[in-house]
Amino acid sequence: MDASATSPGTVLDPALRERLESLCEEGREMWDRFDHEVRSKDFHPFVAADYDRVLDALLKMRGPGLRFLEWGSATGVITIMADLLGFEAYGIELDPELVDTARALAARYGSEARFVAGSFIPAGYRYRPTGGDGRLGTIGDGSSAYPALMHPLEDFDVVYAFPWHGEEPMMVDLMRAYGGRGARLLLHGVADGVQVYRDGKAVS
Repeated sequence: MDASATSPGTVLDPALRERLESLCEEGREMWDRFDHEVRSKDFHPFVAADYDRVLDALLKMRGPGLRFLEWGSATGVITIMADLLGFEAYGIELDPELVDTARALAARYGSEARFVAGSFIPAGYRYRPTGGDGRLGTIGDGSSAYPALMHPLEDFDVVYAFPWHGEEPMMVDLMRAYGGRGARLLLHGVADGVQVYRDGKAVS
């Protein structure tokens, strides 16, 4: 983890850096077990992110009073990371067993990150791309999780997701339609790192 940047928001004190490194290492170990015990037997859309890249992106955005949401929070590592960095952090995950895993991990790290089971797609949203193919890829069906969060999508300042290839346009459209004006959407691509969008347009 690179803590050498000079921007005030990117500086990590040693104790916090150690907690984050421990969290990420445990997250990688959890992913290895999940891949062996679950994904080797049947398809599951959860794939672990590059935690260091995501940390770099979040460090550039943190500030007082910001609310963070992760779409597809899985084991909770990134949502917990955001909480430890000072965000008011929430995660939505369709798989209830992973929600339980994330809550347990948060408790181990003294994190107040909150996780709920359900879909990150608000009730009533329909993806209608110009080309006419509105399929949602690996994104599963489920009841909208926002009532359980007690916050609509527009309440969040930063939203993060790690989409499978081809799912990015739908997520940008969803954020444009339901996200708050000026809110930032962070989409983590395997090849391109973390791309930031605001009001439906790429900004970095």
